[in-house]
Amino acid sequence: MKIQEIRELTPDELRARKRELREQVFHLRLQQASGQLEKPSELRSLRREIARIETVLTQKSKPAQAAK
Repeated sequence: MKIQEIRELTPDELRARKRELREQVFHLRLQQASGQLEKPSELRSLRREIARIETVLTQKSKPAQAAK
């Protein structure tokens, strides 16, 4: 998912997507521990996407905090 696509999502959608990605990372880590993981690079890409989502969530929450 590109950063522009992430920025278009609402905060609730971002949180849901983040939860889904964390579950995927969990399952991939289990596969890695048992030696069944075929694409180790997928873990890295998922972690980076989670970081992008967290960054956008922070950016979207800052204007709300400044208005208070």
